[in-house]
Amino acid sequence: MGRMLSLTYSSVATSTLEPADLTALLTQSRASNEHTGITGMLLFRNGYFLQVLEGPDAQVRQKMRTIRDDPRHTKVTVLLEEVIQDREFPEWTMGFPSEQELEDVPGYRATFDDLDAHDGDAMSAVPAVRQLVRWFRQRAA
Repeated sequence: MGRMLSLTYSSVATSTLEPADLTALLTQSRASNEHTGITGMLLFRNGYFLQVLEGPDAQVRQKMRTIRDDPRHTKVTVLLEEVIQDREFPEWTMGFPSEQELEDVPGYRATFDDLDAHDGDAMSAVPAVRQLVRWFRQRAA
């Protein structure tokens, strides 16, 4: 199958997204990602996206190029990039919890403001990103 890649990024929405917009984005992402063998998770809150993409290296990198060029995103920042043996989200093409579900998460982060303060150096955010991915994976199973 080739090398598998897991890539986590954050970005800022360039316009206000209503629930119907997020549903349409999720539907579009699921169809596109299923076709290219990409799985992952998508979180959205207060205008910020946090997404994990996983799958064949070339397809994940192509998806990132598409996301960087998408006018719905700005400040696209890669937070974590790893070669993986197994997928964290093998049965998901995309998913996002509601804000209600996030309220009870230990260590819940209401904002991603600290990511803006690093001017592209997101290394200090890696532990929080890993913790969030683990939390989401446990609840998605």
